[in-house]
Amino acid sequence: MTRVVKVGGRAQSDPTLPDAVAALHAREARLCIVHGGGDAVTALQRSLGQEPQFINGRRATPPAELEVVRMVLSGTINKQLVGALLAAGVPAAGVSGEDGGLLSCRLFAEGALGSVGEPHEVNPRLLNVLMDADFVPVVSPLGRLQSSGEGCNVNGDDAAAALAVALGATELLMIADVEGVRGSDGRTMPFLEEESVRELIASGAATGGMIAKLEAAMRALHAGVPCVRIGSVRAIASPSAGTAITAGTPHAAVAR
Repeated sequence: MTRVVKVGGRAQSDPTLPDAVAALHAREARLCIVHGGGDAVTALQRSLGQEPQFINGRRATPPAELEVVRMVLSGTINKQLVGALLAAGVPAAGVSGEDGGLLSCRLFAEGALGSVGEPHEVNPRLLNVLMDADFVPVVSPLGRLQSSGEGCNVNGDDAAAALAVALGATELLMIADVEGVRGSDGRTMPFLEEESVRELIASGAATGGMIAKLEAAMRALHAGVPCVRIGSVRAIASPSAGTAITAGTPHAAVAR
């Protein structure tokens, strides 16, 4: 069994996260972590006089700002998370989606967000080698563009979904700073089917980063990942925590 866990937002600095991952790894030998780091990227951008822009939860990344994103995600954030996991006894190994041809991408929305890619082909060999040796890969969400070979920023949820598919994961678990997906009444929903996901996005009940999570969840489900959950750090230990999402008609697509 392989599980992919995407950790983003303030959940990355939750002091209970390393021990929760350690307990999960003790139960499951094959575990891959994908992280975000948007707040840290935003902070550095603003200190450099750059104002970040987001469209439907995805960060626009002009080519001139890609190096800032790479520096924060593959440098600072990746190594901080690896260090915290190592201290908790997790044999973590930091890698980037640029390493080993892991994430080969197309420009997202024909370049509307700048140097932002969406995974098109995944070569999971590096991750499999690490997991087979009992390491836990910790992946920074960057990739390489197929058209030019240049680096690109990749939304962490998109990266996690693509990796879950390529690894044949039994579950994609998206950890954020919310208990799950909230309905129009503000309550956390324990289960969601595809039609409800579409309604949440169309009605505006799902906004910002949650849109990206829901879209990525549906792509993973349609590509064969049997289970996707969205929740807080608590969902790592509790299979019933968070919002479990299931696919509807396989040919249906989430509006983008």
